[in-house]
Amino acid sequence: MRVLETERLVLRRLTLDDAEFIFRLVNEPAWLRYIGDKHVRNLDDARNYLRTGPLDMYQRFGFGMFLCELKSTGEAIGACGLLKRDTLPDPDIGYAFLPEYWGKGYALEAASAVLKYGHREHRLPRILAITSPDNERSIQVLQKCGMHFQRSIEMAERDQVKLFALEFVG
Repeated sequence: MRVLETERLVLRRLTLDDAEFIFRLVNEPAWLRYIGDKHVRNLDDARNYLRTGPLDMYQRFGFGMFLCELKSTGEAIGACGLLKRDTLPDPDIGYAFLPEYWGKGYALEAASAVLKYGHREHRLPRILAITSPDNERSIQVLQKCGMHFQRSIEMAERDQVKLFALEFVG
């Protein structure tokens, strides 16, 4: 199900058919370093990750992570969307792209669209983001999207992270 379109990307809901792509994405070294090991070791694990993560979130909140595809080819290049964690008071934005698509503006393009979508479609007054303190690329994307550093916090599944927020007026 197509959710968003940008100049170069289509963002759509993930399905169990995306297990192969998710398997690759969540096992990329950058994902493991900055996001963490999701213990996805095979395609069955990837399908289970999809069921208990994005697909469950769509049912519970009406939003979740979306697959990012190139509009020109339909090729899957990453994921971007909104998450609702028990450990944060507001939904947060998350994104990850395959390394061969870094530095091309796709994360900024997708994240900007998802932030607007969250406010417009879900009437979210505030959206958060968390990132590892040393993930400079991600911090730059968040800042370019208009998000502001709030403080460093500790999260159970990760050590210390930087918390960013974007508050919408009106």
